[in-house]
Amino acid sequence: MGRGRAGRPGGRRPAGTDDAGSRAIALCAGQAPLVWLAWWFTMEAGGDDYGYGGGGYLGICCVPLLVPFAGLLHAAVQIAPAAFLARLRPGGAPGPGWAWHLAASVLIGAGWSVLGRVLWGWPAGDTLPWFAGAGVLPVLVLHALRGRPWSAGGVWLRSAGAGLVLFVVLGVTAASLAGDYEPPRLSAAQLTGNWHGAHGSSLRLSPGGRAQLTRLPAHGGVDEEGDFALCDGTGTWTYEQGGDFPDPDRDGILVRPGGGCGQETYWTVGGTEQDPELFVLFGDPDTGDLRILTRDQGVSFGSGRLRATVPGGPPATPA
Repeated sequence: MGRGRAGRPGGRRPAGTDDAGSRAIALCAGQAPLVWLAWWFTMEAGGDDYGYGGGGYLGICCVPLLVPFAGLLHAAVQIAPAAFLARLRPGGAPGPGWAWHLAASVLIGAGWSVLGRVLWGWPAGDTLPWFAGAGVLPVLVLHALRGRPWSAGGVWLRSAGAGLVLFVVLGVTAASLAGDYEPPRLSAAQLTGNWHGAHGSSLRLSPGGRAQLTRLPAHGGVDEEGDFALCDGTGTWTYEQGGDFPDPDRDGILVRPGGGCGQETYWTVGGTEQDPELFVLFGDPDTGDLRILTRDQGVSFGSGRLRATVPGGPPATPA
């Protein structure tokens, strides 16, 4: 009498290892919007939208829809494998189980950072803190919940509620602190020098308006808005104060390839004064192909003198 499933009185079973997987997914899902928000505020907020306009805010709105999938993926590739590694520790090894689980999670996160560097060229210095740190909160809370009579559904409800409240509060705060992006105001002399993108694209702007092009994207046919050609050889360039895209108040340069390759292309000035960029968006403003050039290490020409330049800014879509 009164015996239920698994032979336990009342048919109830304590929350334990059977619920660990579901709890881990719920916790990872609950923190996913916060991680994304922290990344956005650190990497994107107040930065150049490259003519997409509102893309970051649209991304924020889409994050909650992806939360369950993000939680499942995160738990599967980091939290669960880390728990397996933690259980492999020697029997007499010192330290609590949560510390071993946490160390294994950080190690796996570091491994994903290295893999991203090898396969996709992601800068390990940027990805390592995110990948290694993303597992800290789920692991600590997961172990703190051991022995508590919360079902996986209860953890989902509490995690989703707390994550949503924090996401809204912190999102509004981050948006108010970010401010508006102000593009740098650079003279023609400050723009001269060597610029490069990925896959061998480069542009050398010389004083006097001469340009050297290597696999440089340029608008293609006049009637093909999203089409572009990769141009080599020489051409000319002029400094333009105020263009027509993405903002008529933004300065840029107009590059005219020689040899009949492509059409003249307006490259807008972006980035910062310390790390300037040149970019162009081919095709639709919402889904177009963004190409970015950053300044090379070496020298640039300014005010008739050679001056040192700094490396280019953050990783960009291949130019």
